[in-house]
Amino acid sequence: MRMALTHKMILWAILGLATLGISPAWAATIDGEADADPIVVVKEAGKASNQLPMEAILAELPKAPSLMPDLRETPLQVEGTIDTRPKPQVPTTIAGAACLINGDTNEIYFEKNGTQWMHPASTTKVVTLLTALRLHGSRLDELASISPYAASMEPSILGVHPGDQITKQANLEGMMVVSGNDAAVVAAENTSGSVAAFAQEMNKTALMAGATSSNFLNPNGLTQMGHHSTARDLAKIAAYGMRIPMFRDFVGDDYYEVPWQNRPHETERTTNLFIRNKYPGANGLKTGYTEAAGDCLIASATRDGHTMIVVLLNDDDRWEDAPKFLDYGFAIARNSDGN
Repeated sequence: MRMALTHKMILWAILGLATLGISPAWAATIDGEADADPIVVVKEAGKASNQLPMEAILAELPKAPSLMPDLRETPLQVEGTIDTRPKPQVPTTIAGAACLINGDTNEIYFEKNGTQWMHPASTTKVVTLLTALRLHGSRLDELASISPYAASMEPSILGVHPGDQITKQANLEGMMVVSGNDAAVVAAENTSGSVAAFAQEMNKTALMAGATSSNFLNPNGLTQMGHHSTARDLAKIAAYGMRIPMFRDFVGDDYYEVPWQNRPHETERTTNLFIRNKYPGANGLKTGYTEAAGDCLIASATRDGHTMIVVLLNDDDRWEDAPKFLDYGFAIARNSDGN
């Protein structure tokens, strides 16, 4: 049985050579006993037969090329390219809630307690501005009427008084620059007749922007039971607003000259240190603080065609955190662009 298997191996070797196109100048026959080493008898034309051990014959056979590559020497070829760029490091924050959003796509890049109800403080004024623009955007050149109630608001104020002459547009811009609680009430009363009616419109505006977990009861964000929002909702609202040219114009001012019509103009500077610090591409948005809410900030910037928005609620490190998160967002955008 061992002899028969050995003979088959030799025959297969010869057939394999023929298949590969190798034509030896000899023909082989097999001779030998069952228990002896097999002998190959080689008969060449015009010569006597010679008996050679099988090992000698196999040594003379041309080596057939391997039909499989040597994987130890051939690197594995993978279609496409491997991204070897370092991944941006995710920032950390002590904020009670935070959300980083791509303002163009509404894609969320980072979130911490994003859907938790929080006191929004004066970030509420982003919704106030949007609502006033939605309802009275074509009438902003009209003079605003200022009530004693509006003038009584504290602590951050534009400084309106009953009888002052100021346009609705100037009142809104002043509201955003100095975070005027008095100006927010002026906007509400001149748009909807009362704070309560305006608050209902604010909630409609929020829903239009995709905010589904917020409830606004006043236009300035002073602490009130039932007045709440979330980091995710505020990010969506801000992104919605940044697509409106007039909104963008109102939220990015560093300085604003208030054009009072009955008294000398006054130049005010923004309360937003993020804008003051000239972060590259900074174009908004809004600060906030109450004892209940803590330090709050919505910050936005645009670079290379991408707008990033970060919301930080109850964050003592808001001025340091905002640039870190925006940098992180822009790094993701660059990687997506292939840069």
